[in-house]
Amino acid sequence: MRLFLKLFLSHLLVALLALLLLLLLAEAFAPAFYRGHVERMLHALSMMGGGMMGEALRRDLEEGLRSTLTAALLAALPLAALGALLTASFASLRLARTARLLAEGSRRMAEGEYGVRLPLLERDELGELALHFNRLAEALEKVEKTRAELIGTVAHELRTPLAALQGYAEGLIDGVLSKEKAAEGILREVKAMRRLVEDLSLVSRVEAKAVEIRPRPLDPKGLLEEALARFQSAFQAKGVALSLEAQDPLPQVWADEERVLQVLANLLTNALRHTPQGGEVRLRAFRQGEAVAFQVADTGPGIPEEHLPHIFERFYRVDKARSRKEGGSGVGLTVAKGLVEAMGGRIFVESRVGEGTTFTFTLPLYTGLTLKG
Repeated sequence: MRLFLKLFLSHLLVALLALLLLLLLAEAFAPAFYRGHVERMLHALSMMGGGMMGEALRRDLEEGLRSTLTAALLAALPLAALGALLTASFASLRLARTARLLAEGSRRMAEGEYGVRLPLLERDELGELALHFNRLAEALEKVEKTRAELIGTVAHELRTPLAALQGYAEGLIDGVLSKEKAAEGILREVKAMRRLVEDLSLVSRVEAKAVEIRPRPLDPKGLLEEALARFQSAFQAKGVALSLEAQDPLPQVWADEERVLQVLANLLTNALRHTPQGGEVRLRAFRQGEAVAFQVADTGPGIPEEHLPHIFERFYRVDKARSRKEGGSGVGLTVAKGLVEAMGGRIFVESRVGEGTTFTFTLPLYTGLTLKG
């Protein structure tokens, strides 16, 4: 049975039952309302000398009033039934229309039409259901768009090392390259592909919030000093100064040491890649409310303002050709953002073209209570 017919019959049945109940109740309670009027009429007649006919007149008046009331109710019943019919049709059509729109939208969305949207016809639970349907469609459309972009980006990222591997193999077969040189090139490209796969695996776990975080009290200055020690030689090799500025003393933060160092490594690698020889990168840490802020500031070319809202997106590059040439996978900042947020902090970027870029992330203070507690 169709939904409209079910709704129509249910509404009509309720309306008819209500009419029948009204008729029965009117028949049952009406005498209690008109009996007082009859008594007053009989009293008036007795005062005029008509007391001998009182009982017969009483029965006649009560029967007349009852029959008149019943006739009036029966006469109004068809009109009331017609009103119930129209009301049931209107209510059923309204509900069935919304259900039909939801069914059609769900069918189209199941077929891959994620751009479908429902009109907000009502301002009640049905309208709220349509609103949530539209939000679901928007989320699925975004996921589908991201999936398509991810597949295209990964294919593009793999195209270069695969082409290089093919070139090395052909050169080896043709005798143009020596075995040692071909093996060295093949190893380099395989490492690049492995790094891409590992980055993809990590960013997927970060976005799914499946990365294990083991927080404990940490000294902010000690974290920066360890990051400085790890990257000092790489910065010296490129001719870029790396310095550290930290307030002393700084309160401890509640974070995962390995993940914090991973965030700093991603930011320092990014700063080193984009800071020219003779430039400077500064590591800073300072108290900011109920958190400690960490900064990585460089004197590179800066990031144009229109790129800043997208800088933490997967595979987003301001200078695509340069980043691929220098070996960046395009997910380092995405990973950094996910790890910082997993530890209860925030990360943001400030940049001016020609002046440099500053990445800042915060970590919560250690208060003596664990997150589980």
